[in-house]
Amino acid sequence: MANLNWDDVKYFLALSRFGSVRAASEKLEVSHSTIARHVESLENYLGARLFDRSSIGYAITSVGEEVLGIAEQIEEDMLSLERRIVGQDQKLSGVIRVTMGDALSTHLLMPHFVEFCTIYPDITLEAVITYERLDIGRREADVALRFTKNPPDNLIGKRLVNIYHSIYASEEYLMKHDLENGSTARWISYVGDSGFPDWVKKTDYPHLPLQGIFKSMLLQLEATKAGMGICKLPCFLGDAEPALRRVPPGEASPAYDLWLLTHTDMRKTARIRIFSKFLTEAILSHRELIEGEKTQSF
Repeated sequence: MANLNWDDVKYFLALSRFGSVRAASEKLEVSHSTIARHVESLENYLGARLFDRSSIGYAITSVGEEVLGIAEQIEEDMLSLERRIVGQDQKLSGVIRVTMGDALSTHLLMPHFVEFCTIYPDITLEAVITYERLDIGRREADVALRFTKNPPDNLIGKRLVNIYHSIYASEEYLMKHDLENGSTARWISYVGDSGFPDWVKKTDYPHLPLQGIFKSMLLQLEATKAGMGICKLPCFLGDAEPALRRVPPGEASPAYDLWLLTHTDMRKTARIRIFSKFLTEAILSHRELIEGEKTQSF
């Protein structure tokens, strides 16, 4: 009897988690036929049907559910082995995969990334820019910068700073619009709430409705600069932008913590340890701007 193919298990897990061949293939960046072929291969190896196929997709069977629990344990054992081997690596070379939001990388950290790569030319930085929480345990990333108040228990790290927000608009927009009752001013948002969501009601302008909805901080920034409306932005974005002004009363308030996180098995890896220390110092060098204490002087 042939040995179990780990790739078959990996694709089975992906299809179980994402619910469709299309979603699983997009996540793993392979073709639909690759997913289907490996799942069929695992079914043939086990002599059991793991999914019921229908016109609406794949539904896991009772046998599939049983196999899923075992497969997840196999996956965790494989990943733990990989992390432990990588964690013993003391060379200042190799790849570091770091995940964060777009605004942190473009408006705060890019000069520091350049400096790091200059100091350590044998280390390659791979920046994964996303607002999704990548799974560090599965090595989708080695280091994560996350806006959170409750980091996962299976990760280690430190709280670096508190991210402060204020409300911003272009100077021209403030001249054209009276923000009092009956104003023509509008909010720019990051979520698809309509009308007057709760977070708007807690501001000094609860009567202003939403108009623009952008899930990227950089898009929110550009929309605000272009005069679409007023927007609640991190101070490190808004205060650094000459085209924007804080909307009266101009106060900054803490919104969430910024954590630097990695997996416990990776903490002894030399390049991860050096990069984490470098990144911590880089972010703390911008503390005044991040916490809204560095006033505009344009």
